[in-house]
Amino acid sequence: RYCLPPLPLPDTPETREDMARFKASARRLDEKMGVVLNALAHAGLDGDTLVICTTDHGIAFPCMKCSLTDGGIGVMLIMRGPGGFTGGTVVDALVSHVDVFPTVCDVAGVPRPPWLQGVSLVPLVTGSAGAVRDEIFAEVNYHAAFEPMRCARTTRHKYIRRYDGRRHPVLPNCDDGPSKSLWMGCGWNDLAPADEALYDLVFDPAETNNVAGDPRYAAALDEMRARLARWMRETGDPLLAGGIPLPETAVLNDPDGASPKEPAVKGSR
Repeated sequence: RYCLPPLPLPDTPETREDMARFKASARRLDEKMGVVLNALAHAGLDGDTLVICTTDHGIAFPCMKCSLTDGGIGVMLIMRGPGGFTGGTVVDALVSHVDVFPTVCDVAGVPRPPWLQGVSLVPLVTGSAGAVRDEIFAEVNYHAAFEPMRCARTTRHKYIRRYDGRRHPVLPNCDDGPSKSLWMGCGWNDLAPADEALYDLVFDPAETNNVAGDPRYAAALDEMRARLARWMRETGDPLLAGGIPLPETAVLNDPDGASPKEPAVKGSR
């Protein structure tokens, strides 16, 4: 299923048009997925084929795609086939894309490579476990422009840390569209992004109220900082060594620009 998180957007003609476009594209995707599934059934292969439908990021709205809010990292993941992936089961447990590989290994009955970081999702769909993770992590480095960020998420809290020290949003990393134009016209570029953010996902599922400076959340902030630091150490995050080298052939947008359609410059940050 695709779960659209609460939108941090006003109800205006611009945002309604954007959402209408998104819903039209989602309906088209649903139709095409039906074509594939019907073809498998017609060929008698549906019982032996694990179908995986997912996306690489959230939808292209401000503070969603290329951000680390749930609107950016909360992606569609639909699986159907053998191994228990039948019956329209909905699972709300925390999972990550790195869990897909070990899941495929288990369904196919092949050994998992020892270097895999993910965990199998099979226990979730068979009902033998209610959860396989108590935390997930995500990152942004290079998109249209350089914008290094990391996040840790539990069922209760989201922690986001930025590493570029910028006092303005990186606008080229947001796709152009009616909602972005509305935000820019209302002064989005003058809103400094927080170097560190903590959100209480129970009371603030849209992630609009940063409580990192609230003394009541001091213990949660320390915990989420520690979770992220541990993950960065375990994965050898290059940010810990001072930075992320730019590939020699890469071209980037100026982070002070306004659109990903502006001319890119080789090696520019």
